[in-house]
Parts: sequence; C-alpha cells; structure tokens
Amino acid sequence: MIIRQRTLADDAEIYDVVKRAFAGMEQASGDEQNLVGRLRKTGGYVPELDLVAEDGGRIAGHVMLTKVEIAETPQLILAPLAVAPECRNRGIGGALIKAGHGVAKKAGFGFSVLVGHPAYYPKFGYRPAALFGLRCAMEIPPECFMVCDLQNSGARLDAELVFPPVFFGQD
Repeated sequence: MIIRQRTLADDAEIYDVVKRAFAGMEQASGDEQNLVGRLRKTGGYVPELDLVAEDGGRIAGHVMLTKVEIAETPQLILAPLAVAPECRNRGIGGALIKAGHGVAKKAGFGFSVLVGHPAYYPKFGYRPAALFGLRCAMEIPPECFMVCDLQNSGARLDAELVFPPVFFGQD
C-alpha cells in the first residue's frame, strides 16, 4: 500500500470510494463525496493534506484535512476519512490518519478536530474536545467531538468551533 497526495486523475475514483464508504452509515449525510469537491474549492484546502491510499493500483482509501479558524488561529478538520468497503479492517484508515498527521505536524499545525466514532479515533490521539476547552456551535454528542494535539503541546484551545458552511452543502 502506498499513501500519497491526491492527483487530479484520482478524483473520479475518490468520489466513488467516498460514496461507497459512507453508503448506509447511520450518521452519514449522503453528501460526503460531494463535500470533498466543495472543500477543494475553499481557502482552507491544503493540497498536501488531501491523501489517498493506493493498493494494487486502485484507490483503497482517502482522507482530507482542511484549515479552519479556531480562536483566530488556523487549525485543521479531519473530514472525511473513507475506506472502500472491500478494503476495511486492513489498517488503511489508520495509515491515512497517521500520514496526514505527519504532514500536518511538519507544516506546523497545532490541532486536528473531527466528529467521529469514539471507539476508533482515540487510537490516533483524539480526545474529547471538552478537555481542550473546545466547544461547538452545533449540537454534537460530546464523545464524538474530538481533538488531537498534533504537536503534543498540552495547550488548550478555549474557543468555540463554528463549522464552515461548506460542511452543510454551501460554498
């Protein structure tokens, strides 16, 4: 398996993988595959943090981390993370997260925020956002709203995150 930056030639396959990965998931909006394209058109898009896992010449997974302002400081949101259904339980999601975190750390980002499954993401350093003093403008189960201190700084955010409109189908 190879983790690499996305290229334009990958876009149709990424769209398909993301769509299939979220199909039928209880908490999915059904719009995750379109969110990827919308995020690429925003000022928060970081090409180096748009990564794919390639296995046998095919895209097996995708992750995107984009910039978001938290307390007037650029941080990251990890969303979405997708693994093709036929490729699950092989460590692809974790490899994508670790690769994304590595690039983000080198770029100097302090924190990555996400809304996700509380049994999965703590393995990769995510902890409840409340421990960092981070609140969210929308109602999210507290165990699903998480933060990773990418630099292991021990710092607090003490702020409220307002998700950009792009996450809700608006440009």
